[in-house]
Amino acid sequence: MTASLLAFFIALVSSLVLTVPVRALALRVGMVDAPGPRKVHLQPIPLLGGLAIYAGVVLAILLVFDGPARAQSAGIVTGATLVAGVGFLDDRGWLHHQIKLFIAMPVAAAILLFSGIHAQVFDVLMSGRLGNWLDAGLTIVWVVGITASFSILDHMDGLCAGVAATASVFFAILAYLNGQTWVTTLAAAILGAATGFLRWNFKPAKIFMGDGGAMFLGFLMATLGLKLRLENANFLAGLLVPLFVLGVTIFDTTLVIISRSRRGLLPFASPGKDHTAHRLANLGLGQRGAVLTLYGVGALSGGAAVVVSYLSSMGALMAGVAAVAIVFGGVALLERSPYERQIRKPEGAA
Repeated sequence: MTASLLAFFIALVSSLVLTVPVRALALRVGMVDAPGPRKVHLQPIPLLGGLAIYAGVVLAILLVFDGPARAQSAGIVTGATLVAGVGFLDDRGWLHHQIKLFIAMPVAAAILLFSGIHAQVFDVLMSGRLGNWLDAGLTIVWVVGITASFSILDHMDGLCAGVAATASVFFAILAYLNGQTWVTTLAAAILGAATGFLRWNFKPAKIFMGDGGAMFLGFLMATLGLKLRLENANFLAGLLVPLFVLGVTIFDTTLVIISRSRRGLLPFASPGKDHTAHRLANLGLGQRGAVLTLYGVGALSGGAAVVVSYLSSMGALMAGVAAVAIVFGGVALLERSPYERQIRKPEGAA
């Protein structure tokens, strides 16, 4: 517990303090997010805030972990650095967005695999190489999916950082209850860095984390989901718990995929004001209300994850069925709410 608290405060103070010079750097080099028809802000806002989040987490790892724990972190930091760096290049406009999805994220997932961090699903159900290969494939899908979901979640002041902080709280609680000190400490570091950044990012935001920061947080959330081990939980509950903890971003991504696909749009290549937060804001909650509502949903979903970890197999199955029903029911309801609909451009149009 002492190591976790130390990691939290190191990351918190580092992120809180470093955001100020990072903001000045972003303004000096012209790294700003200009207003536009697909944006909710009305003034240019500096990017690069993710650099302060990155520094907070990495400093906590370097100063708190030692020996085997630090060595175990090397692969995670390497993969996280890759996606963060590619995200910052994309923020600068130097990379095509598909490089993130089809190259950077899978390569970062492969780095985790080579570091010994992977899903443990199929090797429990079957023995031999086939189970190992299927788990490797699942690991890549999971890491890419969660990293991408956080990448598109960063569309409203304080949303991405707050959702990541909320999820980190429950990853830390679950890891602590199951005696996973290393996972608890890493989750505490992420919580500290995200919370420190929120001081400058909550509406009205003075700086954005940019895609580099969002992808960095998404990659770490995916990693925590892979590393979490519930020793006393049944197999199904162990599968469901990370999904519940990350319920907000999984719901938002599901909504975006279904909604945009129905309109003939590419889900991850068609930015617009059609996310969960946008729709909640249009229902009268406003931007702050929408963000705080999603914090609350994240807390409820995380609390449900803790409960699920203690359920029997039948109880976990019922919880999973209920969650699926809630997700698709929520998607159906929000599809009827007011939001800005993107129009599919004719082929060849600019």
